[in-house]
Amino acid sequence: MRGDTVTLFLCGDVMLGRGVDQILPHPGDPALWERYTADARSYVELAEAVNGPITRPVEHTWPWGDALGILDQVAPDARVVNLETSVTSSNDFAAGKEVHYRMHPANLPCLAAARPDVCVLANNHVLDFGRQGLEETLDSLAGAGLRAVGAGRDVDEARRPAVVAVQGGARVLVFSFGMSSSGIPRSWAADEDRAGVDFVAQPSDAAAANVARRVRQAKRPGDVSVASVHWGSNWGYGISRSQVRFAHALIDGGVDVVHGHSSHHPRPLELYRGKLVLYGCGDFIDDYEGITGYEQYRDDLRLLYFVTVERDTGKAADVRMAAVQSRRMRLRHASGEDREWLRATLDGVSRGFGVGVGLEPGGMLVAGGLDGPYTDVDEGRARA
Repeated sequence: MRGDTVTLFLCGDVMLGRGVDQILPHPGDPALWERYTADARSYVELAEAVNGPITRPVEHTWPWGDALGILDQVAPDARVVNLETSVTSSNDFAAGKEVHYRMHPANLPCLAAARPDVCVLANNHVLDFGRQGLEETLDSLAGAGLRAVGAGRDVDEARRPAVVAVQGGARVLVFSFGMSSSGIPRSWAADEDRAGVDFVAQPSDAAAANVARRVRQAKRPGDVSVASVHWGSNWGYGISRSQVRFAHALIDGGVDVVHGHSSHHPRPLELYRGKLVLYGCGDFIDDYEGITGYEQYRDDLRLLYFVTVERDTGKAADVRMAAVQSRRMRLRHASGEDREWLRATLDGVSRGFGVGVGLEPGGMLVAGGLDGPYTDVDEGRARA
C-alpha cells in the first residue's frame, strides 16, 4: 500500500458448506432436506463424475487452490469475502428453505487459510440452521479471530461495521446488509431483541439514505468505506434501474465501493463518479460442479477482484481481476481462452455502465472508464 491508496480484495459467495464440507478433514452430518437429495456427499459425487476423483480428506487449503498464491502475490491491504455458509453442527433446518449450507466448526481452518479480514454474513444462508446456528456461527468466527459483519445477536450488532486498520493509519470500514431479492426471508431481520441479519427489504431511496447516514457517522478522513450488499437474482446480466439508483445513492452519500453479490456468475461493473460498483461478483467457492442448466453463464469461472482506492477521494485508482476455474472443488488458474471469454463477456455487459474490460500481458483482467456519458440500463432486463 502506498500511503495515499488502499488495495482491497473482494470476491463473491464463499460457500464452504454441503459438498465442500464433506471433503474437508472434519465433515459434519451430511443429512439434507432437499428435493433431489438427502445427502451432501451427492454433490461430491457429481463433481467427481465430471472432473475426476477427489481424494478425501483434502487439506484445508484445497478449495482455495491457486487463489492463495494470487492473493500472496498481490498482497492486498484488506480481504473481504461473502461467507454464505452457517458454521454450525446444529440440525435445526430452517423451515421453508429448499437449500441449507453448513460447515462443521472444526473445518474453520479452511476459511482461515485465505486470511480474510472481514466475513460478511448478511445473506440468504447464514440462518439456514436457525438462530441457534447463527449464534454458533458468530461464536465460531470470533473464536477463530475472524471479523464478522452484517449479522448479530441484535440489530445494533448486525449493523455495526467491521473496521480494519491498515498501514499508514488508514481504516477500511465494511458495512454488510442483504435484500429480499436475494432470497433472504423478512423473518431473518435482526431486531432489538432478536438475532438476525441487517435486512433491507427493497433498494429504495430511504434505505440508501439510512445506510449512507451510518457510513458518514462512522467514517473519518482517509477511511475507505465498502457497502457489501447481497441482492438480486441468481442468473442473468440485467440490472434494474432501482438497483442502479440505490448504488448511486450510496456513493453520493459517502460510500467508496459497492460490493454486490448473490448472482452465481459475475455481473457488470460500473465506475460512477470515479467510484466502483460491482453489481455481482459471482460465486467463488461452491459445490456446483456437475449441476447443469445454466452453462451459457460459465459459472465454473471465478474472479478475484483487486480494487485500489484513493484515500482522499474514494475513487478507484485501479481495478484488476484474476480469473480462476473450479475443478474438483478446487480453484485453479483459468486458461488463456477462458480469461478471454470472461474479458469479452464483462466488457460487453459493462459498456452500458461506462466501463471497458481489457486483458494485460500477465493475464489479469483490467477495468477502466470509457469516454462518453453513462448509459442507463433497460428496466426490462432486470432479473434476466
